[in-house]
Amino acid sequence: MWRWPTVAGQKEASAKAKSKIYNIHSKLITLAAEKWSDPSINAALADAIHSAKRDGVTSDVIERAVKRWAGIDKDSSKVEEIFYEGYAPGGVAIIVRALTDNRNRTAPSMRHIFSAFGGSLGESGSVSNFAFEYGGEIRIAKPDDMDAFEMMILDTSAEDYKIEWEEIIITTARENYASVKSAIEKTPYTINSASLGYRAKNYTEVTEMDNALKIYKMLEEFAADEDVETVWNTADISDELWKQVTEFVASKKFRT
Repeated sequence: MWRWPTVAGQKEASAKAKSKIYNIHSKLITLAAEKWSDPSINAALADAIHSAKRDGVTSDVIERAVKRWAGIDKDSSKVEEIFYEGYAPGGVAIIVRALTDNRNRTAPSMRHIFSAFGGSLGESGSVSNFAFEYGGEIRIAKPDDMDAFEMMILDTSAEDYKIEWEEIIITTARENYASVKSAIEKTPYTINSASLGYRAKNYTEVTEMDNALKIYKMLEEFAADEDVETVWNTADISDELWKQVTEFVASKKFRT
């Protein structure tokens, strides 16, 4: 089944996508630096810098992002984190996390994307209060010795884990996220990413091609928007239907 959040860092490495990845990482670093500009003291900033470096963000971009928070870069505006909530076709709940330095640019763009593909933008809390839960997600490279990993994770406060491709995705309650992450950091396991965010409590099955196509296009537009960092959704689409959607979209591209 197709069911996962759309994250800026997962986009293909085209020039446009690379520019967005740099932009989003820069904003994440700026936000994290508000607490403290020293990554040796500020764990959130250290995580943001580590994630940026993993995606190839250069040191000068990272340095400018920290200076932006400190006010040293006078040409930059303050970065804000804003959540937008609503629905996609078929009753699929959507939460969009945007990082913006201009609300007047971002808000109309979010409204347009929701409405353009048959969705609707709701009020704050309209879906996050019941369709999602907020918690931690830690991704590590899948180890060779799963028995040893299971023994380790059982000694932590992690809620659950699942294997996805070559990664293990560990989920935690919000209040246990920091302790679980700290415990993993003391092991030989490599953390690929770690963050707090939303996850669906239940999924909404999508069986109609038209709705699945609109959801695909909506998520594609969100992913292309310069201010969107992550999109969480409750769509449950079969692999067969998702394949039909992607093949249909591909067939419509590059036509002359």
